[in-house]
Amino acid sequence: MAHYFLKKRAGMVVTYILLAVIALYTLAPLWFLFVNSFKGQAEIVNDPLGLPAKFDFQYILAAIAEIHFFRAVGITALITAAAVGLIVLVSSMAAWLMVRSKTKMSGFLFMAFVAAMLIPFQAIMYPLIQFFSDIGLKNPGGLVLMYGGFGLSMSVFLYHGFVKSVPLGIEEAAFIDGCNVFQIFFLIVMPLLKSITVTVIILNSMWIWNDYLLPFLVLADSSGKTLVLELYFARILAGQFGNPWQLIFPAVLVSIIPIVVVFLFLQKFIVKGISEGAIKS
Repeated sequence: MAHYFLKKRAGMVVTYILLAVIALYTLAPLWFLFVNSFKGQAEIVNDPLGLPAKFDFQYILAAIAEIHFFRAVGITALITAAAVGLIVLVSSMAAWLMVRSKTKMSGFLFMAFVAAMLIPFQAIMYPLIQFFSDIGLKNPGGLVLMYGGFGLSMSVFLYHGFVKSVPLGIEEAAFIDGCNVFQIFFLIVMPLLKSITVTVIILNSMWIWNDYLLPFLVLADSSGKTLVLELYFARILAGQFGNPWQLIFPAVLVSIIPIVVVFLFLQKFIVKGISEGAIKS
């Protein structure tokens, strides 16, 4: 018995050591980014791994001004909120209707959404951009519609599994009580999908907030750029004669802070939503 407990304890020690190594490996880039955000160009080049001589916020303030941080955050947040709202509304209603209809067409549509997850954006980006340009939607509004379309497939897949867990009897009782279709969905079904809705919001928000390629294709010539685009163009302009590390590090740091904060507060819903949604699908 004692041998068994010693063996079990040794296994736990090895597991914790392994997890600690993985955690350090994962957090090392963030630590590298953080410490170099308070250094000047010479100090970064001479000692990139060491602590700064002093934690001077002048580099962060300079980066905030250089990338037009507050304007870019407002534009990025507006596009993200509008696109995520569109994705949640359309994908949740589509998944609910496909689950409840139980027809061959609904099954075919669900498989079409799942299959669309395998199509890379790069395969259709040029004709898509040309089409939106031709109809006058190569602007933030068109960008929201593009994000809405690209985010539907995975979101429908996740919602589809969760809707199956909602008892049909609740909806039938609401219908008997006089609720119409929209009242049943928004007042009865949607509150029961809170967990997966938060998951869909987090996953799509992180993707849209950090996306570079689609905003570059749509908004590169616009005065109102997203945060990632501002970071890119500031890097290009400042880096004509070298790598402006004292701008790059603090600019990247302030760019990731908003979405990291949102993720930390809502991360518990991600694994729960994805795992339960996949199992129920």
